Amino acid sequence: MKLLQAKLDKYQEPQKAKALGIYPYFRAISSEQDPEVIINGRKVLMFGSNCYTGLVNHPKVKEAAIEAIKKYGTGCAGSPFLNGTLDIHKELEARLAAYVGKEDAMIYSTGFEVNLGVVSTLTGREDYILFDEQDHASIIDGRRLSFSQALKYKHNDMESLEAQLKKCDPDKVKLIVTDGVFSMEGDVCNLPEIVRLAKQYDATVMVDEAHGIGVFGKGGRGVCDHFGLTDDVDLIMGTFSKSFASLGGFIATDKEITNYLRHHSRSYIFTASITPASTAAVMAALDIMESEPEIQDHLWELTNFALDGFREMGCEIGNTSTPIIPLFVRDNNKTFAITHDLLEDGIFVNPVVSPAVAPHDTLIRFSLMSTHTKEQVETALEKIQKVFKKYGILN
Repeated sequence: MKLLQAKLDKYQEPQKAKALGIYPYFRAISSEQDPEVIINGRKVLMFGSNCYTGLVNHPKVKEAAIEAIKKYGTGCAGSPFLNGTLDIHKELEARLAAYVGKEDAMIYSTGFEVNLGVVSTLTGREDYILFDEQDHASIIDGRRLSFSQALKYKHNDMESLEAQLKKCDPDKVKLIVTDGVFSMEGDVCNLPEIVRLAKQYDATVMVDEAHGIGVFGKGGRGVCDHFGLTDDVDLIMGTFSKSFASLGGFIATDKEITNYLRHHSRSYIFTASITPASTAAVMAALDIMESEPEIQDHLWELTNFALDGFREMGCEIGNTSTPIIPLFVRDNNKTFAITHDLLEDGIFVNPVVSPAVAPHDTLIRFSLMSTHTKEQVETALEKIQKVFKKYGILN
């Protein structure tokens, strides 16, 4: 065995979980990503999806994707910098900029590549990137690729953020990057205070709206709109793989920043463009989100119902106030075992263990779509309570 294989062969954690019969990943779905999916030939209620709007199987979204393939083919065979820019890409960028209230927008082929390419590019060697310790991995990786000094602040702790801002040279660029909604535990960033500190210390603010768009704000415009702070946030990032029911991502900001990014952001310049089908699907989803507010209203009805149910049950759910509901287990093997038992009982949820969270913060991630029914949520609550009692999480 070569040295590389010998080194990697020491990683046996998946094999250990498989031996215990509780390995929870790569569960193959053989149907559309609806509130009910097919796994191993049987129906399972899906509470592990990020498509909060539930539009991933909407007829208008699917038809738009099909028509785009008929007109443009299946791919662009190049980056947007060269041969990969279509007229519908430019149309979507204009619509997204108007939607979130910014001057311009750029489309990347994934949301991960947005953060990777923006965070790593904007600041220089003498500048600073300030980030929440629970920011998404794509932000962390973008920070790692940057030559700037990285300053981590405690999760949603504004005293910690200010302490880090005080360390910065006042004449250098200071970029504060935060999730709008934190993806694992479902809590919302303290954006009003972040903006206040940014103004005080002359810092730039970037908000990752991956889990905020479709959920918060008028027409699902996100956390920045929810707080009325769109004009005070310099860069708004979004992804298409969640509420927009597609694949890709965008950054919306002023034209000076997009002009620089279009010519320097490596994950934009050196990656093939988002496909025509994905682009058209986003535009169709955007049409629906803007014209059917009842989708967002129903999502919040379900969210509040589920939050009340878990609290009454006695579950530890942290500071969430969103359709992302963490059910803390605080034990890796129990988290895997509960996930396995719930799937056997017809409930699909996601286990969240280290390194996504700290080892003592392992949890079951329960997430809602607007297309769920109240009856489906009630069923999930009953089955989760039964399994949690089995493993001693609840009395």
